[in-house]
Amino acid sequence: MRRGLRLLVLAAAAIAVVVVRRRGNSGARGPIAHVNRSQRSVAMAGLAARRATDRSWTKARQRMASDEARRRLQADLERRDAEDVVAALGNMKGAMMKLGQMASYLDEGMPEPMREALAGLRSDAPPMPGDLALSEIERSLGAPLHELFREIDPEPMAAASIGQVHRGITSDGRKVAVKVQYPGIAGAIAADLDNSEALAMMLAMIFPGLDPNELVAELRARITEELDYRNEAANVRAFVDYYRGHPHIWIPDVVDELSSGDVLTTELVEGTRFEDIYDRPQAERDRVGEILYRFVFRSLNRQYSFNGDPHPGNYLLADDGRVAFIDFGLVKHFEEDEVEQFARLIRAMLERDATEFRRTAEEVEVLRPGAPFTDQEIFDWFAAYYELILEDEPLTVTPEYSARLLYKTFDARTNAILKHTNVPPTFALIQRINLGLFSLMGKLEATANWRAISEELWAWIDAPPSSPMGEDEAEWVASGVSGAGR
Repeated sequence: MRRGLRLLVLAAAAIAVVVVRRRGNSGARGPIAHVNRSQRSVAMAGLAARRATDRSWTKARQRMASDEARRRLQADLERRDAEDVVAALGNMKGAMMKLGQMASYLDEGMPEPMREALAGLRSDAPPMPGDLALSEIERSLGAPLHELFREIDPEPMAAASIGQVHRGITSDGRKVAVKVQYPGIAGAIAADLDNSEALAMMLAMIFPGLDPNELVAELRARITEELDYRNEAANVRAFVDYYRGHPHIWIPDVVDELSSGDVLTTELVEGTRFEDIYDRPQAERDRVGEILYRFVFRSLNRQYSFNGDPHPGNYLLADDGRVAFIDFGLVKHFEEDEVEQFARLIRAMLERDATEFRRTAEEVEVLRPGAPFTDQEIFDWFAAYYELILEDEPLTVTPEYSARLLYKTFDARTNAILKHTNVPPTFALIQRINLGLFSLMGKLEATANWRAISEELWAWIDAPPSSPMGEDEAEWVASGVSGAGR
């Protein structure tokens, strides 16, 4: 997959459930408007023409301007680009809207006005009216609401590009979160995904100069999976079974009798949004960083599963101190031999064996054979992705570290080795760690001995606990109450 590394990380932060402000002037009183493929194509073509004309006009003015004036003209152009793109996305539901929300989590790699404007898609995604949402829940579950719930709030507690979430109480008194898909969203997304040209056009506007074709293919495959809430429910059950009774990790369970293909009801998480952790003391941020790290790498190395949406919209800070992980629409389940491919690369890296690392990288197809670089150059290039585990000592994950990974993954113009790398299907979703997880941990500036924690989680080492949280986890595994202890 040409340029696969730098493209696949764009999907790292796929939006799921995002806290929103209800727009007072949304005017949405009926079903979510469905814009058909031809209408979207015309809208995107108009957008592209406007932006191309504006850029040409600005470049002509810059040629005759002073340095300061050129910078001002460029800043004004980036602002207009952002406003125009976001205005177009804001009128859509489906893959286009989702794409903008995904891109909004990239703190680096795009002009600042574009990043800030796209962030508004997270906070301002207008929900469907409450009466429509409740009627959709009733229709999908096949019974009157009063027979299904004791209470259900018509005002959504969260909304995003595919669906929205309502707080409810079941007839037997359980507090739940009810996620309902927007009516017609599957058709809207199908139209977007069929229209690869429009998707590619939007990506090129958000990331100028980026070849978007492989990301379009990734979006087609992965977003389609997220539309099936039965698939998500099965993923949730698997994680619930594995992490049952964990002292720091909570997976809210599915309420089967109140779930369907486009409604998913789970336990309600009572707590606060994840972003609140940034204002807490560093010790708490370190603790949460360790929880995230253990969840991602335990799931991968022991459960052979990976939740492909590691970003703050999918994490909540529960009132009891645990971190709750929600939204499992995009999960990759691995075979043991596939996880062993990751392990082989790690072992060669830790042994500092450049020749063996290159041989392994070619065998597992993350490096094309015959790349015109020395073994040591190849080793040094890949080492950045393993930096946190190379030394057995406490390290702080910094914003600079996550930014370096992002630029390393994107910038083929200054990175000749990148052009010879590859992302085989086994590795595709794992690249989301490099942006989704490490970017988040960089914001936390979390400190821990990541090597020692990893050695606890790597099955081929199975080291004893290296931290108090590790001791809690070892006790949990030994209790046998979960899938981890069986």
